[in-house]
Amino acid sequence: MLVTPDGALVGALPAVGVPTPWWQDIEPVTDRARHVFGVEVVILRLLSAERDRPPGGQVTYLAEIAEPAPAAHWGGTLDDHPLRLAYARPGGPAADLAWAEATLAARGLRLTDKPVQVRSWNLSSLWRLPVGGQTVWLKCVPPFLAHEGPLLRRLTGARTPAMLGCEDGRTLIADIPGQDLYAPEPAQGLAMVGLLVDLQRAWSGRISTLLGLGVPDWRAPALIAAVADVVDRTRQELEPEDQAMLARFVEDLPRRMAEVEACGLPDTLVHGDFHPGNFRGEGLELTLLDWGDSGVGHPLLDQPAFLGRLAPELVEGARTRWLELWRQAWPEADPARAETLLAPVAAARMAAVYRRFLDGIEPSEHPYHRADPADWLRKTAALLREG
Repeated sequence: MLVTPDGALVGALPAVGVPTPWWQDIEPVTDRARHVFGVEVVILRLLSAERDRPPGGQVTYLAEIAEPAPAAHWGGTLDDHPLRLAYARPGGPAADLAWAEATLAARGLRLTDKPVQVRSWNLSSLWRLPVGGQTVWLKCVPPFLAHEGPLLRRLTGARTPAMLGCEDGRTLIADIPGQDLYAPEPAQGLAMVGLLVDLQRAWSGRISTLLGLGVPDWRAPALIAAVADVVDRTRQELEPEDQAMLARFVEDLPRRMAEVEACGLPDTLVHGDFHPGNFRGEGLELTLLDWGDSGVGHPLLDQPAFLGRLAPELVEGARTRWLELWRQAWPEADPARAETLLAPVAAARMAAVYRRFLDGIEPSEHPYHRADPADWLRKTAALLREG
């Protein structure tokens, strides 16, 4: 569906195949529109999806065009919604790019080619900006992830992305040499664990600073409340056996979290989406990306997602290293016991995270995340049965 920068409806383009299954992967979509229809588009948002969740299937986007383009008549109407993001509205991406250009100009830099839209969905808008012989990344996020920019500013120098500027959910980030490390070598996996633990040790006494940056609170009281809420709101999507298991889990959660606290590790900065694919680099020169899901809580909340995405032969070595580092930092602590207690809690936290996403986005984009709270609560129940 095409609109002009002032929001006037132009019409619809025919469906066309795109070589990516991921709905938020926008660069192939704009490339296809250019090559098949000869039209330059900026994707604003998802209008509808054939499937109830990604990947694949037919989806319909709303796209902005600057020049006239032939399009079929469409008899529908475009609504508004109070949760619509600024970059999902006509003119929104142009405003983001204008801010980026002004921020670059203040540093004596300027664009040397057209910006490229890489990703757009309810969690981020990502643009690749050619600046001389380098690349700068413009990332825009919704209000519930807007703490990422201020946090990155405070983490400067800590093997996190170098930030060139941030304001109101917009962040300009310098390019990071190397490659995404979804399949790390054994030494890289251990180095990833060490990098995180070092950061968490450094921030363990600075909770008030983190909360002041807007970082979400995942400490025991807040986490217990969030888990109870998502279990209650998702109950009807679950099988009776899982409902009963999770009800007992919620009832027992204060006791479980008290046991976790007794294990002796301090609350600190939690990355929130800690997995190998959020590292970029070469060899052991690593940078940890994507801090939008960060929060304050128990450091081992980050462990299950990381171990779950490592090659099986690397898991035990990484786990052993993780526990060794925390024992060295807090000799009186029992990280192994905390690890066991937190496994289902970490899964339930993910259900709460996705519930928070759904509460913060407009209904047309719910297919991205609609199934996730129930999926993570099923994983929680499975872990409880195993435990």
